[in-house]
Amino acid sequence: MTFAEKLKFIRKQAGMSQEQLSEKLGVSRQAVTKWETDAGIPDIENIMAVSALFGISIDELLSNEKGAKKPEKYLYESITEYDIDEPKRYDMKFGGAKQFTLSGYEGEKIRVRLVSNTMSTLQNDFKVRIDDTRKRIDVDVNRKNGVTEAAAKEAVSIFVQIPAPYIGKIECAVNAETVEIRSLACDSIELDTKTPGVTLEDVVGSVEINCNLDMEVVCHTLNGEVAINQVSATSKIHVPEGAAFTAIAKGIGTSITYEKEGKQTKDFSIPDAENLIELNGIKSELVISTGKALQCL
Repeated sequence: MTFAEKLKFIRKQAGMSQEQLSEKLGVSRQAVTKWETDAGIPDIENIMAVSALFGISIDELLSNEKGAKKPEKYLYESITEYDIDEPKRYDMKFGGAKQFTLSGYEGEKIRVRLVSNTMSTLQNDFKVRIDDTRKRIDVDVNRKNGVTEAAAKEAVSIFVQIPAPYIGKIECAVNAETVEIRSLACDSIELDTKTPGVTLEDVVGSVEINCNLDMEVVCHTLNGEVAINQVSATSKIHVPEGAAFTAIAKGIGTSITYEKEGKQTKDFSIPDAENLIELNGIKSELVISTGKALQCL
């Protein structure tokens, strides 16, 4: 029995409607529908909430889920939340992290979660500051007690959730081993980063990535614009097979080449397509890659 089947079964056994379950968990009814139709699995907090509500262990809930990846548990965490009641522009600076994930969700709070398996003093060593100024939310993560950025990149991961109804423009600065942006729809996201890897999934709108390191950008979905701004770098962007996009190289000494199934191929971009991939900068190269290999990334 899959997680979706188990959730539907135990909900009905408890005599609850999807609406009643969503209220008890603090999520939308659409989220419950998504979980019960096998269109997605809840994050670890909601898995734990389901476990507590019905008195079923997390292992039992997920034990027979074919191909499912269990949400990772962490020994130490620090959570900061702030209520949002209208669309805002978000200006966020996080410094160093091992992993950084930014996502939208059906809620009314911005939620910044710092986690670690090795840094037991996490709550004392990091201060999350959230300032609300008219139409803008400023988020800063400050290190204390002599913790270095190198230590943060070794031990700390950051997960940020923004209420989907209140997402305006996003500016985000972070230096991480991996950066993920998921389930976000907004006018624009500008990411200032130093990272070898960026993952974009279910992102709608314009994404601008400023990074002078060689990168791999994985687009599990392509719905809008992805602009990569680099100086003296060689990067690769993976796009879904069959995705329609226009590609443009701007700047000085920039170039775009194409790859399918790991082999160089001719230009497969489509002039005047709604989606856009753009390379900007100086002496930089971008490989646009497609094929079944994307499924493994």
